[in-house]
Amino acid sequence: MDLQQLNELDFSEAGSWPKSVKVFVLVLVCLAVAGAAYWFDLRHRLDALQQVRDAEAELRQQLVIKQNKAVNLTIYKEQMARIEEASELMFRQLPSRTEVADLLLDITQAGLNAGLTFDLFKPQAEIPRSFYAELPIHIRLRGHYHDFGRFVSAVAALPRIVTIHDLRISPVPDDPQGTLIMELTARTYRYLEPEEQQPEEAAP
Repeated sequence: MDLQQLNELDFSEAGSWPKSVKVFVLVLVCLAVAGAAYWFDLRHRLDALQQVRDAEAELRQQLVIKQNKAVNLTIYKEQMARIEEASELMFRQLPSRTEVADLLLDITQAGLNAGLTFDLFKPQAEIPRSFYAELPIHIRLRGHYHDFGRFVSAVAALPRIVTIHDLRISPVPDDPQGTLIMELTARTYRYLEPEEQQPEEAAP
């Protein structure tokens, strides 16, 4: 069948068309219906199906991430427990307000036990931090080198945290016994009660 024969068909006499013509027209109608169905319905369904597949892939990726976190949860909990234990130990080494005076006496006693003479023992004003305060103490001692070593070792062995800064040793002029002067800043730290703590400044 050619286009001219197709144009000459009378649709009012479709029942008398040859069988081949009927089959051809039926195929055309089916193709037209299928094309319309795809354009108006199936195309949107395919788009929706692709969106669902994309969402499924994303959910699978999230599931893998959460599974990895769940597998490592026990490790994270153990790490947090160790960190909390270490923090608690450090907090216990920070004296409270009532214990600072005793700590200052311990430092003084450490110097006397080492055979040193105090020329200066001057606590400075506290420097508040987020959850603790620093207490600097300017100290000047007289003695011999090995006595200084015993003093520093005794301070390091105290149950509370004391750090040594700006240490300087110089000889006493015209001293035949070789006496030395040691100057330093000892810093001890006091735990601040919750009502004393200052809120941390937000990062810019």
